[in-house]
Amino acid sequence: MKRFPLNGELRSTEPEHPREECGVFATASVANVSVDIFYALRVLQHRGQESAGIAVYNHEGIKCIKGMGLAHQALKNEDIQALKGDLGIGHVRYSTVGSSTISNAQPFVVSTNYGDIALAHNGEMVNSDKIMDELKKKGWAFITSSDSEIIVRLLANDISNTGDPVRALKNVMSTIQGAYSLAIMVDNRVFAVRDPFGFRPLCVGRTKTGYAAASESVVFDTLGGEFIRDVEPGEIVELLPGEIRSTKTGLAKGRAHCMFEWVYIARADSVIEQKLVYEVRRRIGERLAKEQPVDADVVVPIPDSGRSHAMGYAEGSGIRYSEGLMKNRYVERTFIMPDQSDRTTGVMLKLNPLKSIIKDKRVVLVDDSIVRGTTMRKIVQLVRNAGAKEVHVRVGSPPIIAPCYFGIDMKTREQFAATGRTVKEIEKMITADSLGYISIEGLVDAIGLPAGDLCLACLTEEYPVAVPGEKVRFQKKLDSFT
Repeated sequence: MKRFPLNGELRSTEPEHPREECGVFATASVANVSVDIFYALRVLQHRGQESAGIAVYNHEGIKCIKGMGLAHQALKNEDIQALKGDLGIGHVRYSTVGSSTISNAQPFVVSTNYGDIALAHNGEMVNSDKIMDELKKKGWAFITSSDSEIIVRLLANDISNTGDPVRALKNVMSTIQGAYSLAIMVDNRVFAVRDPFGFRPLCVGRTKTGYAAASESVVFDTLGGEFIRDVEPGEIVELLPGEIRSTKTGLAKGRAHCMFEWVYIARADSVIEQKLVYEVRRRIGERLAKEQPVDADVVVPIPDSGRSHAMGYAEGSGIRYSEGLMKNRYVERTFIMPDQSDRTTGVMLKLNPLKSIIKDKRVVLVDDSIVRGTTMRKIVQLVRNAGAKEVHVRVGSPPIIAPCYFGIDMKTREQFAATGRTVKEIEKMITADSLGYISIEGLVDAIGLPAGDLCLACLTEEYPVAVPGEKVRFQKKLDSFT
């Protein structure tokens, strides 16, 4: 068995958009699974572009391959073909500054007296420091400060003591807090696990030769299978070639699904909580048009993330929709560039305005979100330089004012354009003629779930679980009695 060290996370502190960190896949089949896992990772590529990995089980134990880059770059065809097994998991990881090493790639594989364990993790723990300190006092040694390392080590320890993977998973879930969707192999068994709040998406479905779990339902479309349902918060699902077995842990504490999955992260053709992402984004745009109208000639999306929102805005406003910005898909993402001058050049390389669409027009630029505002400023300037008479910016999420601690790369208040600024001040900063955000109420209505079933912490500063130094959701009501 090839072994790799566990990863230590370093994250970008200045994302241009909210960035998900990972996508996971797990499957049990009557046939070899390595090719299906590879295709699943290609489908989930938007959730992670730094590294990719596959682990499968056969009579020799768990075998793992992984590498840096996109899935087709990281995983060689001959290695995939040689990887034989009827159970397997896969992982794609998002790019972060300063951590492009093979040691950060997943799945993680460890050995126990019960057998090999492989783990792929999407999410982020909020009590990792506390748990790590407690375990170090007991003599545990950690390779990194990664919350993923904590999970796999807790699981390995409990399985070694009990010999019962389901019991061990329950015990681990009762210990860790935060966001996690897990794909796990324990010797010759494979599981999908979702945290008690359901922060990150996870679903199950059929393939042509068995059953599987994936971060997004669109995987099953590509594999010629069938999406069945979302994994419930606090649920453990064991995958077998002919069935799925569900264990409800009793740990579910309601729902707190990340709203950014619908706003930006997930593919538009995915279904999450029975909501087609494309339709949600279109409804966001329609609601945005009602809340933030403007006299204009053309609605232009910022590709690709603003396209569905812009279509909805055009439908809701009656203003003509047009692709006024062309995207170069072969340029590095701007948020990983080392300095601001490089980011500016990156924006110009990535986007080119169609002057015939924009010249002498009052343009509505529509995007999913604004984090820093620096890239939006450059885009507004590009459109002005292309001859636009006016540039009005409309945004499909409310102002981001608080960090995310649940798996999205937004860590400090200082990075947000909305920190300490009014909408008018942000408008001036990005040099727009006007700026309008959708309201929180409008966003919730467009998603179609109760506000209490969503994590809106980055918009409200009220968190579903206790985070050191932050306010817990509904705490304001309690504060009124003091």
